[in-house]
Amino acid sequence: MTPDHTARHRQRPSPAPRPENTRVPERTAPPRPHTIDPRPFRPVTRGRRFERGDTVDVSGGNGKPRPDEDHPAEHPPVPPTPNPEHHPEHAPDHEGATPDRPGPGDTEDRTEHEHRSLAHAGIARTDPPPERPKEPGGGILMGRPFGVPVYVAPSWFLVAALITWVFGGQLDRVLPELGALRYLVSLFFAVAFYASVLVHELAHTIAALRFKLPVRRIQLQFFGGVSEIEKEAETPGREFVLAFVGPLLSLVLAGLFYLALKPVQPGTVPGVLLAGLMVSNLIVAIFNLLPGLPLDGGRMLRAVVWKITGKPMTGTVAAAWVGRALAVSVLIGLPLLNQSGALGGDQDISGMDTVTDALLAAILAAIIWTGAGNSLRMARLREHLPDLRARTLTRRAVPVQTDTPLSEGLRRANAAGARALVVVDADGTPLSLVREAAIVGVPEHRRPWVAVSELAQDLTDGMRVSAELSGEELLDTLRATPATEYLVIENTGEIYGVLSAADVERAFVKAMARPS
Repeated sequence: MTPDHTARHRQRPSPAPRPENTRVPERTAPPRPHTIDPRPFRPVTRGRRFERGDTVDVSGGNGKPRPDEDHPAEHPPVPPTPNPEHHPEHAPDHEGATPDRPGPGDTEDRTEHEHRSLAHAGIARTDPPPERPKEPGGGILMGRPFGVPVYVAPSWFLVAALITWVFGGQLDRVLPELGALRYLVSLFFAVAFYASVLVHELAHTIAALRFKLPVRRIQLQFFGGVSEIEKEAETPGREFVLAFVGPLLSLVLAGLFYLALKPVQPGTVPGVLLAGLMVSNLIVAIFNLLPGLPLDGGRMLRAVVWKITGKPMTGTVAAAWVGRALAVSVLIGLPLLNQSGALGGDQDISGMDTVTDALLAAILAAIIWTGAGNSLRMARLREHLPDLRARTLTRRAVPVQTDTPLSEGLRRANAAGARALVVVDADGTPLSLVREAAIVGVPEHRRPWVAVSELAQDLTDGMRVSAELSGEELLDTLRATPATEYLVIENTGEIYGVLSAADVERAFVKAMARPS
């Protein structure tokens, strides 16, 4: 037995400390979780911005965004460390190191590997941007005239049944010999009437396409139809033309039905149908020319005020308030006009007819009032949309590998002042995003034993967004792929951070609350 072995043998029963060069057994459990600070992963009231390349620098720093007019700095910003290879927080687990503490001698190798992961993370710059879905939905797809999908909403079947019942009752007075067939004729009238409404909306669509304005879809609904034009006209003149072509086509259709009615014998099924279509298109044209949003006449009024004042928002406010006054007038005036016989009806009106007129007036008034308010809100939103920028709303993120314990991921994020975790593979390619809601749901005492991959959502093409997106383009991208978090990347393909849908929503509400 050598003297060295004898010395070690004699030291075994002794409580004296081990020599410094003696190998310490590996720890079997991570450190106590009381050192973990989960506060950065609780919901916040505003987004934060960090500069390009901040994801590489995870060594200390206060993690605060650069001060600007919207987010003043609470402390002076700390510039990124020039050499990120001296920061062990990013290091993957090596032999001889615990999940929460790097092993001796491997700090530089581990951080260098983590730095390469950051530098090469993201998608290739040649990858195409995520495409918007081609099918916006909204009912039964009927066709694609001029490349624009036309949908029939489920509510149309309700109004078709209502028109069939009401018009069938009128036919029973004019053509009693039809019997039950009058409802088939009434159904044909309902379909033909909504075909006229479709022509009205196609006029708006063609004008919008002529002005290079994208049209998302045409939808036939309970009370008429709507052409969803995704952008505002650039000039008041184009806005006026865009609004006027719809009522103009309805007037043209009314004239055509009037000419077709001339050679037809009155009191016949074709005569009744043509007369009904002529009157209905005339009513549609006159009603839409009323000067109040959301009607076409309201958009024409908005264009006129816009032209006079030079401010589109002023025109929107004026047309919206005229629309609300119009809603009150319809609510009160329509039943009174019908009872007085001014609309051409029978003055001997029953109590049921009075209730029906009042209900119809209330529905019309509610639609006009709600539409005017929505037009006002949308105008205010478009005014403040440029304030929504992906770069300023993005949270700083740190990359972690799939088997990293949640406690270690939180420790690295807290050390870097980050508020998001991106799961990457060994090459640094992002695989998934750790969901904030899932982190909050894990008790602190279980976080050392839960891998980040168990709380992550796999990345899809639509969940990768450019840091340069802003305004309406940003909202369109997020709406195309609904998710709770999105990976924000630079044009070079590097990870910029994580964008939370909750942060965008809060910024959206804040923008809507600002005075115009």
